[in-house]
This record gives sequence, structure tokens and C-alpha cells, in this order.
Amino acid sequence: MAITSAITNSFKAEMLKGLHSFDTSGATPAGSVFKIALYTSSATLGTTTTAYSASNEVSGTGYTAGGNTLTNTGVGTSTTTSYTDFSDTSWTSASFTANGCLIFNDSHSTDAAVCAVAFGGDKTVSSGTFTVQFPAAAATTAIIRIA
Repeated sequence: MAITSAITNSFKAEMLKGLHSFDTSGATPAGSVFKIALYTSSATLGTTTTAYSASNEVSGTGYTAGGNTLTNTGVGTSTTTSYTDFSDTSWTSASFTANGCLIFNDSHSTDAAVCAVAFGGDKTVSSGTFTVQFPAAAATTAIIRIA
């Protein structure tokens, strides 16, 4: 079992079908609601993941199944790349161990998977704040980039 950092295959197909919107909350129509769930090293996440599942999700103080709702930073475009990103998110007064995460579309009826991210090993918090820091929203660094 392993978590592999990847944009999911199902997300790529669903994007072509228009099932995900990364417009920010003030846009018309409103963008999708994206969430981030944390997983243990027993989880298998990667390109073939299709939807959020509570199986092997982190449990512990300060963490609620289904994870946190993300704040999308909108869509940007450079010369050849379009991208989107999210604001950092945190769990406070937390005690748990996470090995990776899944970003998923909570607006979609199946909680459709967007991408999996491996943390490179177990990350533990004990009575503290666990923060997922997203990269800068730019063409070469954003969490989701299409070139």
C-alpha cells in the first residue's frame, strides 16, 4: 500500500466533461467545493483513485472524517500553462499521524478525486497544529497545472 503524488485519471476525464469548476466563490456560476482528507500509510492513493473514501483515513484528536474545506485561489494562466491552487489549511489542537492526502470535489455526487499527495513519510502532530502548505499559485509551482 502506498500513496503516490498524482493527478487522478478520473479527474482528467471529468475535466473534459466539465464536471469540476475552480472559479472562486464570487464567480457565476459558483465554483465547486473542494476538500482535503488526510490518510495513513495503509492507504492506497494515486492515479487510479476515483473518489474520497474513509478507508484508512486519519483519525485522532482535532481531525474530522472528510477533512477540511479548501479555499481555492482561482485560476491563473501564463503563456502556456493554466493553473489553480488552494490556501494553506490547518487542523488545530491536533494529535494524529498522516502519510498523505486526497483533494476531492465535495460538490460532485461521488466526492470525485482530484489529486493525491504523498508527504514523503509519516508526519505526526501531538497536541499542536498540523498544516498543509500549498505551493505558490504560479505556472511552475501550483498544485494543479495544465500545460
